[in-house]
Amino acid sequence: MANSSLIETLRGIAAANRFQIATLIEGLLRSVELLTVDIEHEEVRAGVRDLSDPTYPVLARGLRSRRENIEATIAALEAAVQGTPKAA
Repeated sequence: MANSSLIETLRGIAAANRFQIATLIEGLLRSVELLTVDIEHEEVRAGVRDLSDPTYPVLARGLRSRRENIEATIAALEAAVQGTPKAA
């Protein structure tokens, strides 16, 4: 009997963890959207959209880097929820 209650407890904890991770992913996706808008605004302000252009805004470049890092985090969290390790 003790084993079944332990298993149920572990299942409950796993479900709660999955919910927390899903909530975190939703928040991170909103951050990606906001960063994308900020990047576009900065590119329009500077009049430069080409990353290879030497006059490409430093702020937009930094925001792009931040967005890429968050996207990598999202991919890793999604892989963790699915139980498959994701190569970075």
